[in-house]
Amino acid sequence: MQFPRFLPPDFDREPFLSAPDVATEPAGDGFLPEQFYATTIYPEYFKIGGEWKMLRQSRMDCAVVIKDGEPVVTEPRRVQKGDAVVVGRRDDGSTGVFVHADCFASDEEKGSSTAFAFRTGQSRETSFSREYDQLYDILRHDRDHGHIVWVLGPACVFDNDSRSAMANLIKRGYCHCLFAGNALATHDLEAALFHTGLGQDIYSKKLVENGHYHHLHTINLVRRAGSIKQLLQDYQLKTGVMHALIERDLPFVLAGSIRDDGPLPEVIPNVYDAQNAMRAHTRRATTVICLATQLHTIATGNMTPSYCETNGVIRPVYIYSVDISEFAVNKLHDRGSLSVKGLVTNIQDFLVHLERNL
Repeated sequence: MQFPRFLPPDFDREPFLSAPDVATEPAGDGFLPEQFYATTIYPEYFKIGGEWKMLRQSRMDCAVVIKDGEPVVTEPRRVQKGDAVVVGRRDDGSTGVFVHADCFASDEEKGSSTAFAFRTGQSRETSFSREYDQLYDILRHDRDHGHIVWVLGPACVFDNDSRSAMANLIKRGYCHCLFAGNALATHDLEAALFHTGLGQDIYSKKLVENGHYHHLHTINLVRRAGSIKQLLQDYQLKTGVMHALIERDLPFVLAGSIRDDGPLPEVIPNVYDAQNAMRAHTRRATTVICLATQLHTIATGNMTPSYCETNGVIRPVYIYSVDISEFAVNKLHDRGSLSVKGLVTNIQDFLVHLERNL
């Protein structure tokens, strides 16, 4: 896999040479200085002690605190009174802050200079053949040399074939961590126990009598067992996404929601605890694939930068947003990332197609 080459800034020219060191002001008790600087998704540099230093493990919409001569991305809720917070809103290098937005840009990616063109957005009419081929190459590379994070909505397990496809992708090494909510895990386990999703057969789509009890009964059984792993063992369940994750001992983060039933014991009810757990993996992520879940997709996208550093090499983080809704796909793309790819398609077809070609 050949990644776009990272082009570092030339700090041996102006305005970098004569730029002052970055300015800071102390944080208050639970709040930032008035003119705090907010991070982006791009590589950012801060001049400290006459030296330009890149922000590591970035995340958008955060503050930057200077600690021991290094810039540290810090969520505002984590800033402590007296922390040296970077201030100033210019990021062109003239004030000691530089945002390097064109770090991976090639002539091809910059595109044509034509002012008027058709079909520049992502819609149901867009061709995605190239995106699929690129995704195959990225996943084959990152299976052994990266950190692949999946973000799944329950639609991924409402169909027999897509549920099996996702489980196979996990078993074959194409997943290193999974984000979801209570619903994805619940309906995956419901499928394992009853072969239904919200009471509908996941293959024939036939409604089962009293099927609306199935997801509630599933949650109750898991809570009685004490954990998802114990339920799988107690009932000798061998299929599905949760089984594949636990069989391979892979981490997953189930973030709670105000509308959750139950929830399952592994669901994290506190949103900030869930955010912390997700952030631990977005810091390492090299590829993120978000399927049919607007809220979890946007949450993950907002804490994932457009770049990462692996083995001393700076490379893009590839983020895919896949949904049947054009709005959901373009919502994440609108955050301005260099690397977000949107695919407007049926999620069951996407997973089956992906698994077969890999």
